[in-house]
Amino acid sequence: MTRTPGPRPPAPPRLPLRTLTADPVEGLLDESTFRGMEIGGDTLAGGDAAAVEFTACRFVAADLTGTLLRRSAFSDCRFERSNLANLRTERSRLTRVTVDATRLTGLHWTDGVLRDVAVTDSRADLAVFRFTRFDGVVFDRCNLSRADFQNADLSGVRFTGCDLTGAQFSQAKMDGTRFTGCELDGIGGVTSFRGATVAGNDLLALAHTLAAALGITIEP
Repeated sequence: MTRTPGPRPPAPPRLPLRTLTADPVEGLLDESTFRGMEIGGDTLAGGDAAAVEFTACRFVAADLTGTLLRRSAFSDCRFERSNLANLRTERSRLTRVTVDATRLTGLHWTDGVLRDVAVTDSRADLAVFRFTRFDGVVFDRCNLSRADFQNADLSGVRFTGCDLTGAQFSQAKMDGTRFTGCELDGIGGVTSFRGATVAGNDLLALAHTLAAALGITIEP
């Protein structure tokens, strides 16, 4: 039987050495294009737009809370110390993007694509990634408690040092997904872990959850 390869490392964003500053008046409009900009503040918070493209942009202390984006794309971008809480997207893409020390609580990234994405030291509790495809993605030291990966293709994901307590994995594809140093207590959809690689130290919590899912009683 051929062994499924593990996730590949994400390619870094191709950012320009110098960036411009976003116009704080423009905000979000359908089919807007932001290229080579440094974006901060709450200019984009609460916006609602479709077919928006961000290319080679740096988001520094930017606030996108409550924003709705449809069929939009972020390419070669970096988020630093930003707030994407309750950002909602539909059929959108992240390509060669890094996210560092950013709040993603309640983020909805559904029916989308994450390719070559690194998320580090960020809070993504209650985030929803249903029906999203991941390719070359790393979550490192992130709070993903009660995140929802239902029906997602996670075969290209590596979770390292993450809190996944109560996360939902029902019907997810996980061939080659890797977990190292993660909290896996109370996860849902544990039977979807077929094909995943779990570090030995993480296995105890997973074993108890799997036993409960299969109706197995573990005696002390």
